[in-house]
Amino acid sequence: MPYHRPIMKCPYCGFGQDRVVDSRESKEADSIRRRRECERCNRRFTTYERIDEIPYMVVKKDGRRERFDRQKVLSGLLRACEKRPVPSANLEIIVDAAENFLVDAPERERTTREIGELIMKHLKGLDTVAYIRFASVYRDFKDVREFKQELEDLLGGRSSKAKKREEQGTAPRE
Repeated sequence: MPYHRPIMKCPYCGFGQDRVVDSRESKEADSIRRRRECERCNRRFTTYERIDEIPYMVVKKDGRRERFDRQKVLSGLLRACEKRPVPSANLEIIVDAAENFLVDAPERERTTREIGELIMKHLKGLDTVAYIRFASVYRDFKDVREFKQELEDLLGGRSSKAKKREEQGTAPRE
């Protein structure tokens, strides 16, 4: 996903386009001071950039909170897509979407359920085998019945045997 610069509005006229006239690092090297000039009213103003130090959190099923780990999400996707024809660029797009979803959260946190559902939505349209693999770990199926139900839901309510019969042309006539 391409990076879009957030709009910096002029504090005098509210216009959303400016140019940076000067940039300097602070003495403590913890921020950058930028002098900007509005392209509409030509007035100058100062902005400061600081590193965002408050981590984004993921709320686990048991209520624990842990830092969002981009690499952990990617490794889970890599396991689900192992030996599948899924380009790694697509996995990066899914991880970016999960991270952006978290960044957009007003409280700087999301539940694993919300993130998992978002990832499964992306995988479902990409590769159904990878989707089922991911869902089997994410949803923590307790038995074969739950796994079978997920497969039937994926196939639109038809069992895999019925679908196979249809594909082979041996389905019972209605």
